[in-house]
Amino acid sequence: MTQGPTTSDPSEKAAGSQRLLAFLLAMAMFVLVVDTSLMNVSISSVVRDLDTTVSGVQAAIALEALVSAAFILIGGKVGDLIGRKRAYVVGLLGYAVGASAMALAQNLTAIIIFWAVLGGIGASLLLPAMQSLIHGNFEGDAQKKVYALVGAAAAIAAAVGPLLGGFITTYLSWRVGFVLEVVIIAVVLSGIRLVHDVPYTGPRGIDLVGALLSVLGMGGIVLGILVWQEGGESVGALLALGAIAMAGLTYWLVQRKSRGKPVLLDPGLLRSKIFRLGITGQMLQQIALGGTMIALPIYLQMVLEYNAMQAGLSLAPLSLSMFAVALLAGNKIGDRRPSGIIRWGFVLLTIGIAVLIPIVPRAEFGWGLILPLVIAGSGLGLLVSQLNNYTLAPIEEERISEAAGVNSAAGSFGLSFGLAFAGAIMLATLSLTFTARAESSTVLPPAEQQQVAQVLEDDAQVMSNTRLEELLVDQPPEIRDEIVRINTDTRPLALQIALLIPLLAGLVGMFTSFRMMRVRYADPPGSGEAAGRG
Repeated sequence: MTQGPTTSDPSEKAAGSQRLLAFLLAMAMFVLVVDTSLMNVSISSVVRDLDTTVSGVQAAIALEALVSAAFILIGGKVGDLIGRKRAYVVGLLGYAVGASAMALAQNLTAIIIFWAVLGGIGASLLLPAMQSLIHGNFEGDAQKKVYALVGAAAAIAAAVGPLLGGFITTYLSWRVGFVLEVVIIAVVLSGIRLVHDVPYTGPRGIDLVGALLSVLGMGGIVLGILVWQEGGESVGALLALGAIAMAGLTYWLVQRKSRGKPVLLDPGLLRSKIFRLGITGQMLQQIALGGTMIALPIYLQMVLEYNAMQAGLSLAPLSLSMFAVALLAGNKIGDRRPSGIIRWGFVLLTIGIAVLIPIVPRAEFGWGLILPLVIAGSGLGLLVSQLNNYTLAPIEEERISEAAGVNSAAGSFGLSFGLAFAGAIMLATLSLTFTARAESSTVLPPAEQQQVAQVLEDDAQVMSNTRLEELLVDQPPEIRDEIVRINTDTRPLALQIALLIPLLAGLVGMFTSFRMMRVRYADPPGSGEAAGRG
């Protein structure tokens, strides 16, 4: 008899390490996505526990995505200078500190400082570093599978977030969810030795003006929307500042590059049509996701008066179909063109939202939305499984960090824009319609119409019919019934208007995907075009 080997094959150990690393990278992406969906489904509980407003919490959610978008190009450059592995660790630690503080938050200010700002900065370091590490630690088919796995992790986080958040919020506390985030980050950091750093060989100078312009550009646009939502002043000035800064950034990068000086990002990247179309698709997909995932939870909790668990279950068809299709598409893509899968993703997303809009006023329970949510979720699943691979696969190694940063910035900006704009449109529609209907009512006394309109405008964003009836208990029955009727009739309309934002994003995405179909893969930007699979 001969004794078999007592040690495993080194190639098997290496393969096992790569599988573990892929799983840990997917867990890191899971954390990035799950807390936003957790916050969305727990809005009513956070509002109640912290004695704040729906618009305030929604603004904090949008601000977190905005900070990530505004600093992500800088975060990518920081990763180049300090090392992608180190940036990955620092980003995870920043996110852990933000989640820990969030678990102890006692007011909205704490949410804004620790979760939105600190968490957003952590994400701005983490996202480009993670994509660079995937590109540098995996090759060929393995790389495509890891991109698909990370996309699936984002999808499952979106799937589990509402359900987990709903369960924890209903039966424990929403704060427990942030404690669990810290635990997951600790597990991810425990495997950091498996990560091989990806060296950066490009210029090491810092473009401070470009960094400032990128922050002002993206920040001005989204902050302008958030200020408009809160009824603040200088909205036009903020939007103009954002637009001017974005135009100035483009001019600055081109001029600085022509002089041979270090730039925040190489404008030559955008000469690749595939890359431009890819980041456009990424932004549009995130606008649609952000708009849908802020409008529906508010509707479910404030109109149907669902608790967090019921809201999470009602959103499950969207999130679970998104996860299942992303996983299936990642494993079964074969020789199919990524651009073709992206096209079908936008088609299904658009159909799902279009079907959802007329159903909303007639839905008396959350599961009445199941069919359009499954259709839209399937479309999102196809998109998250392919967009990163389509956008980054043709990029050469020395430019992957910049490309990943731009790709992540486009996604984060799209998410923050979708969250802010859909939420702002929904709340603005509520305010305007409340006021108009109160003033035109034949039941409310003329002397009280303006007062009622002002009360509704201030409180509509947080008040269910049950709560409204409690506050109106001393009013005559006919006046109480009229105010409740205005409240009931207005909110479905506001949700329908808000859902036009993801619908429009889906339609523009369809147009973009057809352009993708007409473009063939090229060599990495700057190296000349060659035929390939698009």
